[in-house]
Amino acid sequence: MDEKEIVRLDRQHVWHPCTQEKDHETLPPIPIARGDGCYLVTVDGKHIIDAVSSWWVNLFGHNHPRLNRALQEQSQRIAHHIFAGFTHEPAVELARRLCDKAPGNLTRVFFADNGSAAVEVALKMSFQYWQQSGKSRKTRFVSISEAYHGETLGALAVSGCDLYRDTYRPILMQGFSVQGPDCFNCPYGLERDTCSAECFAPMEEAVTAHHEEIAGVIIEPLIQAAAGMRIYSPVYLQKLRALCDRYQVHYIADEIAVGFGRTGRLFANELAGTAPDILCLSKGITGGYLPLSVTLTTDEIYGAFYDDYETLKAFLHSHSYTGNPLACAVAVEVMKIFEEEDVLGQLKPRMALLEEARARFAAHPHVGEMRRCGLVGAIEMVTDKETRTGYPWQQRRGFQLYQKALKRGVLLRPLGNVVYFMPPLNIPMGALEQVVEVAWDCLNEVTHEP
Repeated sequence: MDEKEIVRLDRQHVWHPCTQEKDHETLPPIPIARGDGCYLVTVDGKHIIDAVSSWWVNLFGHNHPRLNRALQEQSQRIAHHIFAGFTHEPAVELARRLCDKAPGNLTRVFFADNGSAAVEVALKMSFQYWQQSGKSRKTRFVSISEAYHGETLGALAVSGCDLYRDTYRPILMQGFSVQGPDCFNCPYGLERDTCSAECFAPMEEAVTAHHEEIAGVIIEPLIQAAAGMRIYSPVYLQKLRALCDRYQVHYIADEIAVGFGRTGRLFANELAGTAPDILCLSKGITGGYLPLSVTLTTDEIYGAFYDDYETLKAFLHSHSYTGNPLACAVAVEVMKIFEEEDVLGQLKPRMALLEEARARFAAHPHVGEMRRCGLVGAIEMVTDKETRTGYPWQQRRGFQLYQKALKRGVLLRPLGNVVYFMPPLNIPMGALEQVVEVAWDCLNEVTHEP
């Protein structure tokens, strides 16, 4: 098909995610023919730097030779088989490698097929654990403001982004939502790098008052991604771990977006020196090749489900594609690439480049803050630098910048007034420099327009 035919059929039949389809009347979807490293290549041959890793999943870019080979080799053995009562080498090798690298004493791996499913597994696992451990009142979960954990109903119930959640409130389970860290608008007037996470007080109050009915606290460690790449102090996680230990509450870490090197470490919890009771992973786990997610937990939690059949304590959760061999084989290769190619070590010059850009953007008259953690950067556009007042959301300044950057060959998908960088971990330095320069030029254009 040529470009026009693809777009015509798309407009006739396809419903895109997180999209107001009417936007496509003036900005048609762009047909992609192939990928090449950090580039998306359109049907008409244009190269676009994928500076957001296609929704944060392509750790090593597109069309990676090692991942291609792993996928091809596994496809010649078996693509999929039932995982209840059966197993296979890629699944057990992946589980071993994850448990070896995960923080703390996470020794058991439950497979699913996407991030929302991993969160659903974690919530059900935590709930059922307490039901089978003599604490049946523990039925509710705590989450923080602006949290994002997925868009299935259980995941939405513990999310705090009203944009995604408000429509479905009448059918969501009820938990506790507390004010989370907001370092950009810190109510204490403190700096992220030197504070003691004074903003933890609302969480401590809620758990202290209601711990007898709280099963777990779920949180995105260090970076609240969908909330605008909000970055907060590791001290918050340290306090949360201690609080959960004090009151017998599960600490559930959603590292779906921030795991696998995004923060400069393999897992974000490492930067805080903490370990969760339950860890959710997805997105980059297969380098963007296939849907896969895992929920890791401890032997203690696993043990609460291990009993004679007649007790009916088994964890009755399943997905048709649980433990898919193709996905697991590619995920194993992702783990090998981290080990054999010093991926984390090679992040240093790229992080340094973003850090230099941070100082430059921070001085811009319409940037309230540029924040960075690892190879994740975010520019917060404001109308007034002193008051940190954002642009009215109806003006869609971030969306305007996205359109201008696309014309210059860079994909920078916005989050409201926030434009962020989350490129492949191996993006060439020259390409990263181009991303920064395009972002700078487009920022100037967007903020000078009425």
